[in-house]
Amino acid sequence: MAKTLNTISMLGQAYSLLGFQIVEGVVGAGYPQKPKHSAVFAQISLEGSRLTELARKADMTPQSMAELVDELVDMGYVVRQPDPSDGRAKLIVLTDRGRQAVEAGRRTIEGLEDQVTAILGEHGHRQLRRLLTKLLDATNT
Repeated sequence: MAKTLNTISMLGQAYSLLGFQIVEGVVGAGYPQKPKHSAVFAQISLEGSRLTELARKADMTPQSMAELVDELVDMGYVVRQPDPSDGRAKLIVLTDRGRQAVEAGRRTIEGLEDQVTAILGEHGHRQLRRLLTKLLDATNT
C-alpha cells in the first residue's frame, strides 16, 4: 500500500521541484548557476539591495548570504557598489548579465505557470492560487 503524503510534504516537494525547474530553465538559457543562488535572485531589488536585507528576506545569516554574493560576483551576475544613501554601506547590484539571468528566470516561471494551468485547468489554477494566498496570509500575520 502506497504511503499517503501529508500536505506539508507535498508542498515541500512541489517547492523543490519547481525551484529546480526554474534553475534548469535559467541554466538552459545560458546563465549557469546553482539552486542556492536563487536565494539572491529571488530577493534582490532591481535598484540594488543591501546584504543584510537580502539575508533577512531569504531567512539566512548575513555570512551565508555574503558567500552566495561572492560567488555571484565571481560569476559576473552582481557587483558591490557604494550605497548612495549611506557611504559606509554597500549595495548588491545586478550587472547586465545578472538582469538577463533574472529575465530568463521570469520567462521560465511564466512557462511553469502555463504548465500548471495545463495540468489543473484555468479554474483549478485560480483555486490553487486562492488557497495558497489564504494560507500565506494566515501564516504571515
